[in-house]
Amino acid sequence: MSVAKLTQAKRDSDLASLLEKGWSLTDNRDAITKTYQFSNFIAAFGWMTRAALHAEKMDHHPEWFNVYNRVDVVLSTHDAGGLTDLDIKLARAMDRLAS
Repeated sequence: MSVAKLTQAKRDSDLASLLEKGWSLTDNRDAITKTYQFSNFIAAFGWMTRAALHAEKMDHHPEWFNVYNRVDVVLSTHDAGGLTDLDIKLARAMDRLAS
C-alpha cells in the first residue's frame, strides 16, 4: 500500500484539530505524539487493546510505550517518511476510544 505524505494545506487543517486535543508535533521527525492518562493499568491496557484492533484493521500501527496508567503514542507513516492521512485517522480513532 502506497500512501502519500500530507500536503501542507491538508497538514495545516488536519493538525489544527488534533493539536487542540493534546497532540503535538514530535521533535526531529515528521510525526505527532500524545500521552494518554488512565485511571489504572487495566484501563490503559484495555484502551491499548481496543486501539490495537483498530490499528490492525487499518494496517497502520502506532509506536507506543506503556507504564502503569500512562500510554505515550507516536504516529508517523514510515513507508511515506512522515505524516499521512493514516496517522490523522488513527489519532482521531484513538481519541474517540479514550473518551
